[in-house]
Amino acid sequence: MANSNDTSGRAVEDFLAEAEEIVDRLSTDLGTLGDCADSGECDPDLLNAIFRGAHSLKGLAGMFGFADIQQLSHNLENLLDSLRLGKIPLTNATMNILFDAMELLGSVVRGLGTGENFSSAIADAIQRLNDCATAQEGGGESPLQKLGLPEKVLNSLTEYEEHRLLENVKKGRTIYSIHASFSLMSFDQDLGEISEVLKKSGEVVSTLPSASATPESMIDFEILYGTDLALDDVTGLIDRDNVEVTRIGAAAAVPPAAVTPGNAEAVPATPQAPIPVSAEVPAPAGQGDDMTAKSMSRTVRVDIGKLDDLMNIVGELVLSHSIISMLATRMRLEGFSSLAIELGKAAKGLDRKLTELQKGVMEIRMIPVGQLFEKMARIVRKVSREQGKKVDLKTFGADTELDKLIIEDIADPMVHIIRNAIDHGLETTEERVAAGKPERGTIRLSSYQKGNHVVIEVSDDGRGFNIDKVKKKALEKGLIKTLEGVSDREALDFIFLPGFSTADKVSELSGRGVGMDVVKNNIAAVSGMVDIESIFGQGSKIIITLPITLAIIKALLVSTAGRTYALPITSVLETIIVTENDIDTVERKEVYQLRQTTLPLVRLERFFGVPRTKPTQAEFYVVVVGVAEKRLGVIVDDLMGQQDIVIKSLGDMFKGYRGITGAADLGDQRTILVLDVGGIIGEAFRSGG
Repeated sequence: MANSNDTSGRAVEDFLAEAEEIVDRLSTDLGTLGDCADSGECDPDLLNAIFRGAHSLKGLAGMFGFADIQQLSHNLENLLDSLRLGKIPLTNATMNILFDAMELLGSVVRGLGTGENFSSAIADAIQRLNDCATAQEGGGESPLQKLGLPEKVLNSLTEYEEHRLLENVKKGRTIYSIHASFSLMSFDQDLGEISEVLKKSGEVVSTLPSASATPESMIDFEILYGTDLALDDVTGLIDRDNVEVTRIGAAAAVPPAAVTPGNAEAVPATPQAPIPVSAEVPAPAGQGDDMTAKSMSRTVRVDIGKLDDLMNIVGELVLSHSIISMLATRMRLEGFSSLAIELGKAAKGLDRKLTELQKGVMEIRMIPVGQLFEKMARIVRKVSREQGKKVDLKTFGADTELDKLIIEDIADPMVHIIRNAIDHGLETTEERVAAGKPERGTIRLSSYQKGNHVVIEVSDDGRGFNIDKVKKKALEKGLIKTLEGVSDREALDFIFLPGFSTADKVSELSGRGVGMDVVKNNIAAVSGMVDIESIFGQGSKIIITLPITLAIIKALLVSTAGRTYALPITSVLETIIVTENDIDTVERKEVYQLRQTTLPLVRLERFFGVPRTKPTQAEFYVVVVGVAEKRLGVIVDDLMGQQDIVIKSLGDMFKGYRGITGAADLGDQRTILVLDVGGIIGEAFRSGG
């Protein structure tokens, strides 16, 4: 018999997999709806989609027995229903209640299994939702009778369709009745095509089956359509036989009674240019009566943990391939030439297939950065409302792809950066107007691929950093002894030191310096780098450079002081041979003149404090590495070639060690450390190597 705890755990996991997608989509759509609150008008299809999402979440929660989520979703659905039926207006106050309820809903979903109690917060949210849904409901005499619609049509309309019909009348739109006959074999596709074309110039209020004298192989529909187009223009939209368009309502040129296809003065649609077929129209009906249980979707939801296991297996195969290649080489040297050649051919074939397998697994792990940007959009809306600031978010490069785990690891640092940009970076509306800026601040999120890295930039058009103030604070805190020789670029690096802040007062979201050391450490944990650019009075830009993946990478193996390390090849720019005479010292820092540029150097054994048992060689290697715009020369004793490696985590015990991103097994049963180039560069530039 299955363990009940295991069953319960699987239920939570199954629910989370579905519910998180619904909550994320609802939050995104609510944000779009919030942009319409100022005008009081919105896309009815968008409001319907949000309503359906809340309904789906309610049903899902009920199926899995999560009563709190079901109750909150139900009351959220009620308020959305009142909105879509026009019983209450779309206002900023209503949107705030919806935003707060959705944020709580997300917290409750993500908090499942943690034991956290949300009962009080849920009760408060439900009370606010109900108060909002009932406070402004009103009656009023319906003017639908003035349209002259037949009684059978009026009785067939749902409450929502009546509301949408009235909204179209209020906007001064002309209402048309479109009667169409379709073949039973393809009516769903034909009806979908007409609806999509009509929606581009108006609103399809209702689609009702209609009785007619057409053959049994045909089916008739009556479409109520609201638009600003004239009668001839509406008929010109539709290029089909067996379609009649009639204008109805107070603005009609024909009597209101002449509405139904049987007694209306109908205008046959005249053939025009071929009708454009939307890519989103329903699929054509099947040609037979056979039922099918096949799914329409060809996607499969996979736990990222299973992909990790698969990647580890691929990594083990890579190691096995290295051993086979090494054995083939040894056999050839020992005289088994014919067997060595055959084994070498097999190894090359295995290498090609492994490369394809590795690429396939990597592609499965990659997701667009746009998923992260959507979450940041919700943070922008929430924080801007809390701060009372008007903020526009612009995103670029949302299709850029990153490893799923890297995106998850940088989500919290991104939230912190966004919060600080709004709280400390952007000025108040009054300050912006006084400075000659638009009253709405702008935050730009952009991403792009640069070599084997992905760059994410977060910029704002706020006040920027006061470099002089940063230097003064650094002097007060004892971080520097004198301001002499400290460049503006070096001063900005102080922002990432623990506890450093230029904020004059501390708030819940206090100034940019607070917590930026955590941001840097979290990004460094995935072998990334973070940098700042700022112009005082014009804004700031935070630049995050990340590797595309941390799973299987090609690495350069190096040795120093008798120890072997792996440098990710994506960060290696070149290697050079030098002697002690080639190295200069500037301000107690070792440097090398490389093509008219000064390259800072770091000795790997000194960086890790490894004692040297043998004297330094007369000649040694400098591996030039770089992340973003920063360059560094790493001094090592020897280069041992390239190899594919699988990075394994060292666990929480080694989190505090700078310059190490994980460990890797080699084919000869050795385990070596994989170096974090970004961490080494950051530490070397800060401490002077």
